[in-house]
Amino acid sequence: MSAGHVLALVLLWCGAAALLLSAAALAVFPTAYGRLHALAPATGLGVPLVCLGLAVDAGAGRAAVKLLAVGALTAVSGPVLTVVIGRTMIRTGEQPAQGTGSGTRPGEPPA
Repeated sequence: MSAGHVLALVLLWCGAAALLLSAAALAVFPTAYGRLHALAPATGLGVPLVCLGLAVDAGAGRAAVKLLAVGALTAVSGPVLTVVIGRTMIRTGEQPAQGTGSGTRPGEPPA
């Protein structure tokens, strides 16, 4: 096994771990805001690491450039979309699901 192959495997495993942890957090968090927060590591870390690992494994060439472009676009657009969706939920008065962590600030009465 070459050093590039080992690096690609490490990047792929780290990206897959970030994606699986984000998926597990989706099942645990009870509110819409919590679930939205759980998706940030998937788009900001998981997918870019997987794309980087695949690009390292592909070697120099068009495939690697395309994979790096997809990873960069996901890393930039994912968190931006998360913020936009969260702000839209706040502006439209979207109420989080009832349960622990109802989305209110400490000292603020529930809506």
